Amino acid sequence: MPTIVVFSHLHWDFVFQRPQHLLSRLAQHYPVLFVEEPEYDAGAPCMQRSEPAPNVTVCRAHTPIRAPGFHDEQLRLLQPMIAELAPPGEETIAWFYTPMALPLLQSLRPRLVVYDCMDELASFKNPPKQLLQRESALLNIADLVFAGGPSLYEAKKHRHPHVHCFPSSVDVGHFRQALDRGRSHPQQAHIPHPRLGFYGVLDERFDPELVEQVAAARPDWQFVLAGPVVKIDPERLPRRPNIHYLGQQQYAALPDLLAGWDLCLMPFAINEATKFISPTKVLEYMAAQLPIVGTPIADVANPYGHVVAIARDAQEFTAACAAALAQTPAQRARMSEAMQAIVAATSWDNTVAQMRALIDAAPATAGRNTAPGAAAGSAGEAEAANAVAIDNALAPRAGARVNSLRSDAQSGAAASTTAGRSAKLG
Repeated sequence: MPTIVVFSHLHWDFVFQRPQHLLSRLAQHYPVLFVEEPEYDAGAPCMQRSEPAPNVTVCRAHTPIRAPGFHDEQLRLLQPMIAELAPPGEETIAWFYTPMALPLLQSLRPRLVVYDCMDELASFKNPPKQLLQRESALLNIADLVFAGGPSLYEAKKHRHPHVHCFPSSVDVGHFRQALDRGRSHPQQAHIPHPRLGFYGVLDERFDPELVEQVAAARPDWQFVLAGPVVKIDPERLPRRPNIHYLGQQQYAALPDLLAGWDLCLMPFAINEATKFISPTKVLEYMAAQLPIVGTPIADVANPYGHVVAIARDAQEFTAACAAALAQTPAQRARMSEAMQAIVAATSWDNTVAQMRALIDAAPATAGRNTAPGAAAGSAGEAEAANAVAIDNALAPRAGARVNSLRSDAQSGAAASTTAGRSAKLG
């Protein structure tokens, strides 16, 4: 069984989200090595390992280099450490969440390359300058591309011949615990009702001005915001007696938070950073059968607009919250029935089963490292083409060369690439 080597811009112990859901389940079938961005340490370079879940090993390099993330300055120290991760002779699958780690692929020689594109990282605040360039190279090298939502799928489907849409899913059993409204979370025990709650990262996707205006309009409502503050100045966050910040929460504690809320919020800003997001929390809120009010995020409004109240400004948001809190028992029952039908149709287990089927079938269709004697599609030539593409990703170049990478790679591995692979929804 091959080992999945994951390159992630997110730490495993950060907010529990898509990577942890998928990889903890894939770890039931493959060993998983989860490589995080390196951490500064003035001592000798080393790789710290931990095991946060069965068959999952988190690998965090410590280097005396202050450059953040998978920066070019880190590569010479990271490459030998990556080369030693998997035992000699063991097959690997390279799994990318960030294209910035692409140069480290040279240390692995994987059987398969997977790009699980969960965000449009180039739209986030202060992206690395090489990000778009390396994503183009990764899309030329990858055997499988998984898109984290319909908007991302639409953005990527014409850039690779084998793209599959796997939107956010839900662990229904975990979040149904919130249906026991007697559960409680100690950090909100003193907060009166009605409680309007949000959990998640407070970053450039969060709209502090919207929350400020709604909280000012309804001082009798209590706003509970649970999550870490990242990449924005905490001074930008609104401060009012009816706004309560609980900080980052453990995944296990989320049902306790939900059980004590009267309404769930999705106060996302409408900007470049939210254009392609597919929020995991919308289905988690639904599993708890709580009313939801959000802004017009495409991957929420389009599939779930009949269940989630969509508001375009503070006035609409306030009105939608008031209507949700005033639901009659019959309205609440119809809402709960619709939510149950939605969450019954998806699960992280089903998503992983579909991904695993694609992974297991990929060598026969994608042709990576085919048997010797496969003419122009030999493993050596495919690896050489991949090395050229990776080298090009490291070098500054004009946009025209980005588009030529795939044809360069395919010219050395034409027979090993099945013609006509069609993009499809997974």
